[in-house]
Amino acid sequence: MKKLKIIIIAFLLCGVSALTVWFFYSQDIALLNPKGIIALKQRNLMITATWLMLIVVVPVFIMTAIFAWKYRDGNKAEHKPDWDTSHLAECFWWGVPCVIVLFLALITWSSSHELSPYKPIVTEKKPMTIQVVALQWKWLFIYPEQKIATINFVQFPENVPINFEITADAPMNSFWIPQLGGQIYAMPAMKTQLHLIANEAGTFRGSSANISGDGFAGMVFTAKASSEEEFNSWVQSVRSSGKGLNREVYNDLVTPSQSPTPIYYELKKDGLFDDIIMQYMMPME
Repeated sequence: MKKLKIIIIAFLLCGVSALTVWFFYSQDIALLNPKGIIALKQRNLMITATWLMLIVVVPVFIMTAIFAWKYRDGNKAEHKPDWDTSHLAECFWWGVPCVIVLFLALITWSSSHELSPYKPIVTEKKPMTIQVVALQWKWLFIYPEQKIATINFVQFPENVPINFEITADAPMNSFWIPQLGGQIYAMPAMKTQLHLIANEAGTFRGSSANISGDGFAGMVFTAKASSEEEFNSWVQSVRSSGKGLNREVYNDLVTPSQSPTPIYYELKKDGLFDDIIMQYMMPME
């Protein structure tokens, strides 16, 4: 009877583990389905760190279940606490976690430099700059070289390094495209940077990763990676959209509102991104 219970518990644990693995592989979880080299390295780092920590966590849970079963009320197991002077046991249960923490520290230090959001991505193709402004509750994307701007939609060529320059004209926010890389904060009067690249064409979900009020849940945008030919054609169509973005139009956009539908503009004001940052600076004498 005792062996039967152990077998049943073992089968239940195996079943739960199998269902967990099946769930993660069957669902389209953005963090586990990277489409860019940065996101791929971040996912691998997360999985490596998880496996290293499970070296300690799994045995602890197993021993907890074994000890609870062995020394349960009514069982006549003999308790012999004679390990308090065992130097071998002390070295084991202190040494293994210390070695794991050391490995995690080395991996974290190395990856923090390799995956720095300020570190440019070096490829054979020329990088593209896209300026991002977090508003309430929408995203403004400015293409200084292509002379266009968009609301809640950003498109770029695949396999081309993208230099995102990020600021905010609203409460602090956080810019995030999970399938391409980690998030970085957008703050008024400051410019942060994020270098990403899409290694294949596709449409990805972007969002705000920092609660910023009533419209936070709807502050999402679409990021699309396409061929260079399709991107150039899209740029031309935006330029001929008939809408222009100047300072007056921008002042209307700053008004808090939710705009889930993309809007396209031809950029009529050079240096608009710098003006947004400098408006919070103290005037020079």
